[in-house]
Amino acid sequence: GTEGARTGRCKRPQWDSRLQLAPDQVNYKKNEEVMLSCPEGFQPPFTHLKCSSEVQSSGGKPVYRELWTGRNSRGAWVRIRSGVECTEVLQVDHETFEISSTSIKLKWTCRFPDACQGMRAMCRLAAPSSPLCEAEEVNAEQMLHGQEGIFTCSPLQPFTEYSVTIDLPPNTTLFSWLFTTQETVPDKPEQLWLDPDRGSLRWSAPPSCNGEIIGYQLSITARNAGDSSVLETERLRLEGSVTEHRLPGHSPGSSYAVMLQGLTAAGAGAALTREFHSNSNSPHPQAISCRGARDIAPSQGTAVLPLRPIARGSEAAREHQLIVAATHNASLIESICSGQARLSNTSAYLAALLNLSAATDFVLGDGSRGQGLHNAALSPGRDYTALLRLVRLGPQAEKFTCVCYSFSLGKCLLAPGAQVSLLPAPFCRPGSFSGNKPAQGRCSGILPYFGLHRCSLYFEAICGGWPLDILRTLG
Repeated sequence: GTEGARTGRCKRPQWDSRLQLAPDQVNYKKNEEVMLSCPEGFQPPFTHLKCSSEVQSSGGKPVYRELWTGRNSRGAWVRIRSGVECTEVLQVDHETFEISSTSIKLKWTCRFPDACQGMRAMCRLAAPSSPLCEAEEVNAEQMLHGQEGIFTCSPLQPFTEYSVTIDLPPNTTLFSWLFTTQETVPDKPEQLWLDPDRGSLRWSAPPSCNGEIIGYQLSITARNAGDSSVLETERLRLEGSVTEHRLPGHSPGSSYAVMLQGLTAAGAGAALTREFHSNSNSPHPQAISCRGARDIAPSQGTAVLPLRPIARGSEAAREHQLIVAATHNASLIESICSGQARLSNTSAYLAALLNLSAATDFVLGDGSRGQGLHNAALSPGRDYTALLRLVRLGPQAEKFTCVCYSFSLGKCLLAPGAQVSLLPAPFCRPGSFSGNKPAQGRCSGILPYFGLHRCSLYFEAICGGWPLDILRTLG
């Protein structure tokens, strides 16, 4: 106060409680130097203080006020106008941490470069790894130079705890932090089997080395030996504590193609695939064998599908989808049925939405379905598969049931040495089959002939007669 200043004394400053003064006294004499320090890892802006005073005029009278001065880095004594605090020597901004599944990065700044000589950063495993998740010890050690920089610790294991420390010699710790690397997708499950007594699939939970197992994705595609044109795919999202799922009821001889994936916060891991049969004594289902179509008319680009509703009982009013794909590829057909392959406007498309409650004959390709649904004419010379699909969607499960119909919209081919007779113009138009041409109101052409009954149907649709009625063999 003023009394102390007038008598040449200063009271102990009431600054940061962490400040350490030497000598540590209640009062200090004028011009007495005081050493100032902070706990380890902290630094004051001045290391030397001096008690001083000044005279100010108040109402024409001199007023004595005490003050403190500090010696700066150039050795000059400057007035301390505000409080003095202990400041961290090293600043590491927690908001700039970059943590991935394989590395840790942190940005550091030294506020007092003279105090950071010999600073060293180290990265270590925080605890021994478990026998199931063996993590190698990392030997990341780096001398830090300058006023700022980035320390990187890598390569690291996912979902593993590491400690990062920054020290000053001989034994001052400036920074210490525990980090857990981010999760990544889990490894492929190792065990999946069918429990015939319980009629369920069972599996072993994979170790949580890459992350906590929060669930499973289970896909089951069922086929029946009695009718291999029917496909049924069920996709489920199960909790991480679940290791068993009861199979849907099917007749003896059913087969199940199963795909199991573990889930962590990072996503789904590699899939384990297996195929099981419900009864080894029953014949196993063969490859997908679709039902046929009838009244195939290449000239019109149409075919008739004898559809039967998939839904039964309370589901009878459910909407059925009719999907057309220009392929006979079984894998692609299964992918379309299960909703994994995206529909387009060319190779695979939605032809109609049908509320089937009874058997009906559907004319595919007649363009009768509007409202943006694509039931355009089919193209001659192409293979087609039509899928009648019923979709049931729930919050944790998706179920797709399909019946497939397969046919080809090809042209009739004649055997070498056979030719098409001249036909009345109304029965055979130019462009109906390869090689034909108009000739005085008639058309003719030469094609190989396979002699198939289906080919006879095609030929009748194109040219208006059976091959045996309009072909004659040469030579």
